[in-house]
Amino acid sequence: MNKFKALLIGACTAGLLPAAGVAGPDDDKLMVNDELDLATEVAAPAHLDGALGSTIYSGWRFRTDETQALQLDDFDNPAMLTVDAALDAFNTPDGSEGKSCASCHTGGPEEFAGLSASMPKVIDGKLVVMEDLINSHRQEVMGAEPLKWSGQEMQGMVALIGLQSRGMPVNVAIDGEAAPFWEQGKEMYYTRYGQLELSCANCHEDNWGNMIRADHLSQGQINGFPTYRLKQAQLISRHNRFRGCIRDTRAETFAEGSDEFRALELYVASRGNGLSVETPAVRQ
Repeated sequence: MNKFKALLIGACTAGLLPAAGVAGPDDDKLMVNDELDLATEVAAPAHLDGALGSTIYSGWRFRTDETQALQLDDFDNPAMLTVDAALDAFNTPDGSEGKSCASCHTGGPEEFAGLSASMPKVIDGKLVVMEDLINSHRQEVMGAEPLKWSGQEMQGMVALIGLQSRGMPVNVAIDGEAAPFWEQGKEMYYTRYGQLELSCANCHEDNWGNMIRADHLSQGQINGFPTYRLKQAQLISRHNRFRGCIRDTRAETFAEGSDEFRALELYVASRGNGLSVETPAVRQ
């Protein structure tokens, strides 16, 4: 384990921080392409019961100026290369039926405006996420092979669809049929995992805003996913990030696409209700 992780773990476990390590979100404004004003600070959803105080913040507000700048202009956003490739794939026939996504969605990706803002959601009694919708369309309509969950073809398509909702407020339903899945995700969020006995809440609720060396802990919002992580130089799925966090607690993690991570995605997404969809965001 490197020294940074050791400090992070020590801070989260003890609930304490290094003396020089406290810093809240900055006051910068996220205006994409000089025309699209994104809400990065809104009133906290009532269902959080004050767990994050009165306000929630986008993770963008916790990043360095250099990283923030990459998201201000689509020409500078490295994720857009993968999104452009996904647009080509959207219009390219694949599978035994000789169909493309555009064969059904003749209006183009724009038909999906608003969809990502409401995901995950319950369909026919099952909690589904965007990757489920994409692969079910490929298999059932196109006769094509499913895409690998965290592959760039899949995450590019998730980002392309999410881009159509950029600027819209996250509005994930947590009542009705979604309620039991939301409760499952909430339980996971507060469960301590692994030899280090850390939960999601230890970092993103108890210690958000704190600095540990060069890293600035955010509230763990996922309104910008799939996110282009500079560390990995590619788009990263929500479940990939969940897996990495649990793995860092020295625990056996759940699989991407598992029912556990679907429930966790619903709960975490709901913590950002009201923030603008930023897909595809850029993070360190």
